[in-house]
Amino acid sequence: MNSPILTIAGLSKTYKSGHTALQKVDLTIERGEIFALLGPNGAGKTTLINIICGLVRPSTGTVTVDGHDIIRDYRLTRTKIGLVPQELATDMFETVWDTVRFSRGLFGKGQNDAYLEGILRELSLWDKRQAKIMTLSGGMKRRVLIAKALSHEPSVLFLDEPTAGVDVELRRDMWNLVDKLRSRGVTIILTTHYIEEAEEMADRIGVIAHGRIILVEDKARLMKQLGTKTVTAHFQQELSVLPPTLSALGARLTSNGLALQCTFNSDEKSPVLSILRALDEAQLQVADIETQQSSLEEIFVNLVQTSAPAARVEN
Repeated sequence: MNSPILTIAGLSKTYKSGHTALQKVDLTIERGEIFALLGPNGAGKTTLINIICGLVRPSTGTVTVDGHDIIRDYRLTRTKIGLVPQELATDMFETVWDTVRFSRGLFGKGQNDAYLEGILRELSLWDKRQAKIMTLSGGMKRRVLIAKALSHEPSVLFLDEPTAGVDVELRRDMWNLVDKLRSRGVTIILTTHYIEEAEEMADRIGVIAHGRIILVEDKARLMKQLGTKTVTAHFQQELSVLPPTLSALGARLTSNGLALQCTFNSDEKSPVLSILRALDEAQLQVADIETQQSSLEEIFVNLVQTSAPAARVEN
């Protein structure tokens, strides 16, 4: 079994102001996976990423990237990491080509124009390579940040809210590129407010709240364990009261008496069959039956709302 690409142990961060951003975070990221870190604003996501990338020093704890400590082996670990930050931060008077080539050299990588051309083409930037960054649209500037982060061929790529406020085309190109990078063995860690992207792309989900990791789970297992399934049966005629067999299953009548709803945990076996049998035994005239599976967003909101509050945190 391969060793993890990223290991975080006992990581905490308290700023001089007294605000605690992270509290004893433990996390392991496997090679080649797509890991989505979800959390509300101020949960500590950006602080965690900045520590791993060497931009902020932790108060306690250790972080290793590919077996190397991020403080003791700063230069080596930094070359293994690419970061696409939330904020646009690059020289607006440089051309796209020059800034991407400079980023590669900054990490000590030798010249490889063919590789850089491939990245720019994948991000639909090749035709803009001689344009100054100041002349680009917001979406194109975001593409430049991605190209800069990939310029030195990192083995770990952080995407901090990479598609916030960008157009649909860039989001599509972005996730197509993520697919290609994963196929090359790049480990991708993303934070996002678009939870449907995490639901679509991620292998595992981590939830951070109040500076603590409150859950890390395989996405499919998380959806099964913490998700719910709601069964709704619509009647041909109004009911005033439910038969005891249906009430025993936790079913409840809607306010108009024309339907019942019953919510099960997603890992319960055959909830729909249980409802169907009870409906049949009660000889109720059913017009339609539908089922609805909870989304990752609903699971996330419930987790954050039920997590115990801790010290005030900031990103």
